[in-house]
Amino acid sequence: MAYLFTSESVSEGHPDKIADQISDTLLDNFLAFDEESKVACETLVTTGQVVLAGEVRSNTYLDVQNIARDVINDIGYTKGTYKFSGDSCGVISLIHEQSQDIYQGVDRGNKEEQGAGDQGMMFGYATNETENYMPLALDISHKILIELAKLRREGKEIDYLRPDSKSQVTIEYSDDNVPQRIVSIVVSTQHDEFDKDDEAMLKKIKKDIIEILIPRVKEQLPEYVQKLFNDDIVYHINPTGKFVIGGPHGDAGLTGRKIIVDTYGGKGAHGGGAFSGKDPSKVDRSAAYASRHIAKNLVAAGVAPEILVQVSYAIGVVEPTSISVYTYGKKNTDLTDGQIAEKVKEIFDMRPAAIEDRLKLRSPIYRETAAYGHMGKEPRKVTKIFESPYNGRITKDVELFTWEKLDYVDKVKEAIPLNNQ
Repeated sequence: MAYLFTSESVSEGHPDKIADQISDTLLDNFLAFDEESKVACETLVTTGQVVLAGEVRSNTYLDVQNIARDVINDIGYTKGTYKFSGDSCGVISLIHEQSQDIYQGVDRGNKEEQGAGDQGMMFGYATNETENYMPLALDISHKILIELAKLRREGKEIDYLRPDSKSQVTIEYSDDNVPQRIVSIVVSTQHDEFDKDDEAMLKKIKKDIIEILIPRVKEQLPEYVQKLFNDDIVYHINPTGKFVIGGPHGDAGLTGRKIIVDTYGGKGAHGGGAFSGKDPSKVDRSAAYASRHIAKNLVAAGVAPEILVQVSYAIGVVEPTSISVYTYGKKNTDLTDGQIAEKVKEIFDMRPAAIEDRLKLRSPIYRETAAYGHMGKEPRKVTKIFESPYNGRITKDVELFTWEKLDYVDKVKEAIPLNNQ
């Protein structure tokens, strides 16, 4: 019997995502001027206010208030009518120095022996149902909001959009886990105050989403995904009605509250640790990226059509306490899941310092991760410029989304004998 699966996404203007982007931009600035910075930065946003808190150990000093304001303006909160803007909001910094008790357990004289920054378990997941090895419902949900943000910034075809929005996609699967059709799409978007009656404007918003936004999203998708769109899709567009009051004025936002949006949309599993605002010594972040890197390369190599990788750590301890692999009973090798995990240990060095080095995680690469998902994006090299009244101007050439590279496929194929080779 067919079954349904749903994933959601939230926009860069969602309150929780504003908080994530501020935290990660602060992290980037610390790493740009001192790559050994230890950062755990939390952000709260609410009506007219931003509160920065957390622990930092760094040799640099930043104007954190102006960095937060710049992020808010970049997102699009630039008008007083939003009750939250980068130029007028208050910014309070409660950031203090990292605990010496934590520092002594993580930092060692030999960097290779760096201990994990916390205990916990992290998961990586990959599936071959999309070209970027991400769950399909989440991938479409992200693309809907990325395109909606482009329409907002263009201000031509749809000129009333505000930054806060959410999406949700439900897909019907066959018994053998093949996507059959899109069942429903939900889009809730913040908008300007109406000049006409509410009913007429809500009809216009629904018409614009279905006739302008969705075709632009569909064009970006491969043919096999385009075929899942159909005339029977149920659209819920701003289902509660008017959505003028949004962003931090509508709801408070906090760093780390969108961990499922950030990862796999409910597929696979999640260890519970958030990412944004944490430097890579925190394995909540770095090991989650490394686990995704493993899972994606295993699937791309043909080990199984979908794979879940779990890794766990103890704070201050160098080696993982466990590494496991789950192939959902669909592996393409005579090795057991346990034997595959042993091969993974041989191929991928999962010590915290080794992960940092392999994935180049001591670079200022995190602002780009903080909206529309940390996984599934295209690896690329960019040049970033950082300016500080205390440190001057610095240019950094960095590589984004290194954990999405398929650079270990050959090593996996050499280590794991596949049945079709």
